[in-house]
Amino acid sequence: MERTDRAGRLDRVGPADGIDRGDGEDGREGDGALVRALSGAGGDGGRTPPPPTGPSAQALRTRLESLRQLVALSRTRLDGKTLAEAGRVLDEAAARRGLSSQHTVVAIAGATGSGKSTLFNSLAGVQISETGLRRPTTAAPIACSWSDGAAGLLDRLEIPGRLRRRPRETSETGALRGLVLVDLPDLDSAVGAHREHVDRVLALVDAVVWVVDPEKYADAVLHERYLRPLAGHAEVTFVVLNQVDRLPGEAADLVMDDLRRLLDEDGIALGEHDEPGATVLGLSALTGEGVGELRDMLGQFTQERGAATRRIAADVDRAATRLRPLYVADGRPGPEIGEAARAEFEDRLAEAVGAYAAGCAAERAWRRNAGKACGTPWLRLWRWYESRRAPRTLSGLAALAAIGGVAGGRGGAGAQQPAEVEVTARQRVEQAVRAVADAAATGLPDPWAQAVRETAVRGGEQLPEALDEIAVTLGPASAVPGAKPPRPAWWPVAVLAQAAMTLVQVYGGLWLVGQIVGVLQPNLMTPVLLMASGIVGGPLVEWACSIAARGPARRYGQDAERRLRQAAAGCGRARVLEPVAAELLRYREVREQYAAVAELSTTRQ
Repeated sequence: MERTDRAGRLDRVGPADGIDRGDGEDGREGDGALVRALSGAGGDGGRTPPPPTGPSAQALRTRLESLRQLVALSRTRLDGKTLAEAGRVLDEAAARRGLSSQHTVVAIAGATGSGKSTLFNSLAGVQISETGLRRPTTAAPIACSWSDGAAGLLDRLEIPGRLRRRPRETSETGALRGLVLVDLPDLDSAVGAHREHVDRVLALVDAVVWVVDPEKYADAVLHERYLRPLAGHAEVTFVVLNQVDRLPGEAADLVMDDLRRLLDEDGIALGEHDEPGATVLGLSALTGEGVGELRDMLGQFTQERGAATRRIAADVDRAATRLRPLYVADGRPGPEIGEAARAEFEDRLAEAVGAYAAGCAAERAWRRNAGKACGTPWLRLWRWYESRRAPRTLSGLAALAAIGGVAGGRGGAGAQQPAEVEVTARQRVEQAVRAVADAAATGLPDPWAQAVRETAVRGGEQLPEALDEIAVTLGPASAVPGAKPPRPAWWPVAVLAQAAMTLVQVYGGLWLVGQIVGVLQPNLMTPVLLMASGIVGGPLVEWACSIAARGPARRYGQDAERRLRQAAAGCGRARVLEPVAAELLRYREVREQYAAVAELSTTRQ
C-alpha cells in the first residue's frame, strides 16, 4: 500500500518487498495479493476472461491463423531470418491474447527533457517517477496500474515488483480503471541499457503516448527510428506536445501545425474529423493545462477494450508489408505454366528424342513395303538380287567401321561422333528444362522463382537417360518395326493388275517366239502389241500404286512420330512439368494465405 503526505512525497506502507499489495488495509489481504502476484495470478493473474469475440477480434483471429499457416508453408522455401518477424508477431500475439483483455497497457515515451515523467506523475496524481534537472532521471520502466489483475502483463514487460505502483485514489480513478501506464527511460539516452528498455517495452505495449517538447519535436531520432517505422500503429498512438506554457501567443498553434506536418510526412494518419488515426494534442504537464483532456482520452481509450487487438492487427499489417515482396508478383494474374511454354518444351523433347526422323523413317518403310507388293516382277527380282548382295557390302562396311573405331580410339575422329550426338541431345534437353523453368518462374517473387528453377533442374537430371531409353525401345518399334507395316486395302487389286500385265507380257512373248520358230502362223503385230501393253502397263500400275500410297504412308509416319512425341512428352511431364506445377500450386496456396493476412481488420475498415 502507498500513500502521499501533504508535500506529495510517496510513502510505502508495509514490508519493503517492493510488491504492490492492492488496496487491502490488513496484512491478510496483502499476503493474498502477494501470493497471487508470485503465482502469476495477481487478482486474475492477467488471465481473466478470454479476449472479446467482436468483429475486430474475429477478423484478427482469422488473420493470425492465416499468418501461422503462411509461415508453416514457407519454412522450406524461405530462410529463418526472413520469417523471424512474422514468428515474433505470432508469439507476441499469442502471449498478449493469453493475458488480461480488461487491461490496456500504455507506455509514455519521449526524448530527454520532454517532461514525460512529469506527465506520468500528473496522470497518476502522485509523485511516482523522479523528475529533475539531472539526466537521465528514469533508468528503468516504472508502471502504474489503476486496477488489479495486471500482474501477468507487467511480468511480460519484465517490470519488477519494486517498480509497480498504484495511483492516488480520486473521483477520476474509476474512469481509468483497467489502464496500466508505463514510464519509459529516455529514448535518446546515452546509456545503451536505457534504449534497450525502450525498444523492448515498445514492442509489447498496447499503445504509446509520445511526449515531445517545443525544442525537440522534430528530432531525427524520434521520427526516423520510432515514429516512421511505427506509422501503421497510428490508431494506438498519442502524440503530445508538452510544455505549451512556454510558447507565447499563437506560437503553440504554429508548432502544433508543424508537428502535424511532420507526422504526415512520416506516414502517420491523424485521427481528425472522426477518422481513425493518431491523436495529437498540446498540454503542459507542469501547469496541468490539457492534462485532463488527455486523461479523458485515455479513459475512453481504455474502456473500449480494443487497444490490444488494434496493436496486434497493426503488427500483422507491418509484418505483411515486409513480407509482400516475397509473396506478391506484381502484374501477374496467376502462376502457371502457359500452353505456349508447354508446347515448346514438348517440341524440344521431341527434337531431342528424334521423333520427326522416326516418323520420316516409318513413312519410307511403309512406302517401300507398298512398293514391294505392287512392283513389277522384274523389278522385284532386281531388288531381291540387291538384297542378296547387301550383306556382303554391309559386312565390308562393318569391318571398315571397326577399323575406323580402333583408329578413332587411338586419336582418330571416327569414334567421337556418337559422343558428340549424345552431348548435343543432352544439351537440348537441359536447354528445354531451363526454358520451361524460366517461363514458369517469370513474374514470381525471387524465392519462389528460385524454388521453381531448382525443382525443374532436379527433375531434369535423369531426363536425358529416360529419353534415351524411350528412343531405344519405342523409336525402332515405330520407325523400323519388326513386322512389316500394314499394306493398303487396294493391294490385292494392284497385285492382280500387276499379275495380269505380267501374263500379257509372257503370252505375247511366247506367241512371238512361236511365230519365229515357225510353229504359229506369222502375225507379228498382235504379239508385239500384247508385249508392249504388258511392259508399259506394269510400270503404270506401279506408278499409280506409289501415288495412292503417299497419303497412307504419310499418316503412318505421323502416327509413329506422334507415339514417340507423346512418350517423350509424358516423360517430361512426369519429371519436370508436374513437379513445377506442384511448386506453383504451393505458391498459390501461400499467396492466398498472404492475401488473408494482408486484409485490413474490421476495425480499420
